[in-house]
Amino acid sequence: MPFVKVRENEPFDRAFRRFTKSCEKSGLMAEIRRRQRYEKPCEIRKRMENASRRKIRKMRYLENR
Repeated sequence: MPFVKVRENEPFDRAFRRFTKSCEKSGLMAEIRRRQRYEKPCEIRKRMENASRRKIRKMRYLENR
């Protein structure tokens, strides 16, 4: 769990923004969204394969530039 220490005379909005950024960096929000519903093993495999294909396609595009 991300932890943000509130500095002296720091507005709440700024501290909250820092907390939100630290949550985003740690991947906490993505993990929560991913776990909101059950994902079948075949769906996990399909998602991973698609991510792999996207990564390969991106690398090929960058090579041919």
